[in-house]
Amino acid sequence: MSHPIEGLMSTAMGNIKEMVDVNTIVGTPVESPDGSVIIPISKVSFGFAAGGSDFGKKNEAEVMFGGGSGGGVSIQPVGFIVVGQGQIKMMPIGASATPVDRILDMVPGIVDKINAKIESRKDESKKKKDEPIKVEAVFED
Repeated sequence: MSHPIEGLMSTAMGNIKEMVDVNTIVGTPVESPDGSVIIPISKVSFGFAAGGSDFGKKNEAEVMFGGGSGGGVSIQPVGFIVVGQGQIKMMPIGASATPVDRILDMVPGIVDKINAKIESRKDESKKKKDEPIKVEAVFED
């Protein structure tokens, strides 16, 4: 025989499970007119409590029970992931982004610029090596 508190807990947890799924955290992507894809990201927090007490036996087969359960869900938008123009960016919402977060967001762009500069210098260096050496001869009579 299962205890009545198990029924309370499974009902409350089932309801919370229905409210919170992966689509709540990573939202439905939206395509903008320029072809970029914007994906909303949220932070989900939830809490749950259940309790009860036996009040003795009503008869040999049944236990008198009183109890309750409850839960709560909080959904807070965090930012957007923007995919487009050959880049992926996280755009945080509000003042929650610290200076360190902003620096970390800039790192991929800086690395790309450094790599491009290194490649352009390699290309210039290779062109100089591949160019024939010009030798001018001057003959005097």
